Amino acid sequence: MSNFSASPALRMPPAPPAEAAAFFAARLTFQADVSDVRASLDSADPGFVLVDSRGDAGWQQGHVPGAIHLPTADIPTRAADLLDPEVPVITYCWGPGCDGATRAALALSQLGYRVKEMIGGIEYWIREGFTVATPTGTERREPDPLTAPVGSPVCAC
Repeated sequence: MSNFSASPALRMPPAPPAEAAAFFAARLTFQADVSDVRASLDSADPGFVLVDSRGDAGWQQGHVPGAIHLPTADIPTRAADLLDPEVPVITYCWGPGCDGATRAALALSQLGYRVKEMIGGIEYWIREGFTVATPTGTERREPDPLTAPVGSPVCAC
């Protein structure tokens, strides 16, 4: 048996494989990354509705094309008018430093919707070079080489 305590990264030893598999499977059940969301949206039938849970200022600043604008505070009163309970929902907000998408996912799941969160939010959507919709049209930035492969539309991870 290795001496895990010798490594700062392993002061707390890794979980047994079965527990680790359950944890990582659960994460994938609750989250989707921006690259997978984009690939799905580019298909004929993504199989979900994408919800931008930010307020009006964020939505106007730029949002994922095809997303529905449903601020978290409005979910209790507007979700039933905008969303089909039979269609899964993926929420997003600003980015990794914001838990708005998590709060929106919680509110939707409490109303009976099947929901996932798009990790990375609009920040990583933009950083990966994907198009955003604005009041003046669409915009696209070059991918950030720290978050996306240069010259490739997919990370292949």
